[in-house]
Amino acid sequence: MPISQTSNTFISAIKAFSDNYIWCIQTKNNQSAVLVDPGDADVCITYIKKHNLILTAILITHRHPDHVGGVSKLKSFCQQQGWPLTIYGPTLEATEHCHVKLKDGDSISLKELNIEFTVLDVPGHTLGHIAYLGDDNLFCGDTLFSAGCGRVFDGTYEQLHHSLNKLANLADKTRIYCAHEYTLANLDFALAVDTHNSELINFHNQVRIRREQNKSTIPSSIAIEKKINPFLRCFDHAIQESAHQYSHTPMTSELATFTVLRQWKNSF
Repeated sequence: MPISQTSNTFISAIKAFSDNYIWCIQTKNNQSAVLVDPGDADVCITYIKKHNLILTAILITHRHPDHVGGVSKLKSFCQQQGWPLTIYGPTLEATEHCHVKLKDGDSISLKELNIEFTVLDVPGHTLGHIAYLGDDNLFCGDTLFSAGCGRVFDGTYEQLHHSLNKLANLADKTRIYCAHEYTLANLDFALAVDTHNSELINFHNQVRIRREQNKSTIPSSIAIEKKINPFLRCFDHAIQESAHQYSHTPMTSELATFTVLRQWKNSF
């Protein structure tokens, strides 16, 4: 069953590895399908065959192996089937398989699905990370998770903080399709930081039940994340105080608070 449906668009999760989601976008009108961050080709090919789909495009958010590891095999699979395939990826991290290199403000039109995406630069997790926004759906890779955010690898804390603020300014109704099922663990950390947040407590209870039933917690939304995600709430006095107590240093800015929270989460 699709996780989300908007008008004629279906978005389904293909599970990979221990906690990855590879997103498959398709429509009612034809067999065309688009994959986002296919780290594992085998699970994608199984899904494509089962649902009688034709893979027409791949969207890549960043270069980590669990997001691009299946691209080469999927490219070969499409060639064997005689299917034209277009692979999109970030300009700064494009693999040798990318046909179209993208940067902030670019737009792509997936004509087979009648969908257009705007590209957002969201560095921090990696230096060249991008996200795709279309029809109020945000495919954000490892930048923003429900109740959390990605680790900082070759980007900077300042970049990631800026990227998260950029995403938080999107429309509240925007649905967030991140690439991992990290929500419950993220909420455990969020509760340690933002102990008395009633919205967070209620959401944690809902997510715990969903995970006990082995149900996905994604997509989230910008509206939800602005209420429960501590990394989007570094302006909040209670969160600043928690960061102060953890680090034993004054929180002189939202960036300072964010940096402490991310470092705290690394060892939580």
